[in-house]
Amino acid sequence: MAAHTSTQSPEAAPSPRPEPEPEPAPGGSRWEQLTHLPAALWSNHGAELARVTAIDLAVLAGHLLLYPTGILPERADGPPPDPPRTGEGPEGDRPAAVTPAFPPAGERAHPPVLLLHGFVDNRSAFALLRRSLRRHGWDRVQALNYSPLTGDIRNAAAMLGPHIEQVCAQSGHPRVDIVGHSLGGLVARYYVQRLGGDARVRTLVTMGTPHAGTRAVPALAPHPLARQMRPGSEVLRELAGPAQGCRTRFVAFWSDLDQLMIPVESARLDHPDLLVQNVKVSGIGHLSLPVHGSVAAEVRRALSGAGSLREAIDAA
Repeated sequence: MAAHTSTQSPEAAPSPRPEPEPEPAPGGSRWEQLTHLPAALWSNHGAELARVTAIDLAVLAGHLLLYPTGILPERADGPPPDPPRTGEGPEGDRPAAVTPAFPPAGERAHPPVLLLHGFVDNRSAFALLRRSLRRHGWDRVQALNYSPLTGDIRNAAAMLGPHIEQVCAQSGHPRVDIVGHSLGGLVARYYVQRLGGDARVRTLVTMGTPHAGTRAVPALAPHPLARQMRPGSEVLRELAGPAQGCRTRFVAFWSDLDQLMIPVESARLDHPDLLVQNVKVSGIGHLSLPVHGSVAAEVRRALSGAGSLREAIDAA
């Protein structure tokens, strides 16, 4: 008996499944990676990032109005007044014995604070923070300018040193505090770590500073300072090197919606030899960091040393 075999017509045969399209290879050219970064950032936060960007644009508009007021350098606080005279002696010019030129170190509430602005900016960026510090008892607050023609973070840091020496001599304080926004934080950090500035800087507060470099700055940007803010730059490699015995305390504020820090965690400061506290700020952008009230309050806590800081701030 012959075996029965069934046949299937061509029409009934199942059509082959379409092959999945191959995924694009990771990486790509440097330009392709750069152009996809903002899209990735937007996809993660969407409307929230749009809101923050709109606020930053408003901050920028206000700052442009103030910018001309910060072009000229701020006049430094002068030396303390001469001690009063007793009226005794042949010419009545003997100083009173109970009035020293400077109060004892323990009686000085706060050391001087220097404010250091970011790239292509000037001291007017700190108008609100400076006022906040003044209102809360910091009587020596000075916002500094460094030239936009400065082509090297190391040169800007070297120029910072003599000014700090002058402030210490005039104020009678052996050390100062520094608050740096964006690039200003890197300038101050280089002074502290590489130029012996830890002997003069007690606390360094940074806000939106690219400690690990930011990919938001194009690799071929024409300004040399911009290239030094790229990940892996020579300056950033120097700062990542050993820093045993550094006496300065660091506080780094970083925002989860900082449009100029890619990735946003690059504004964190992570170094095994440094005493650092990182503070995450939620809900504001890069330009809002120096003007936001919640950030200013935590900066004051950092400078006063009044207990531990919060690990995160919701500034939305």
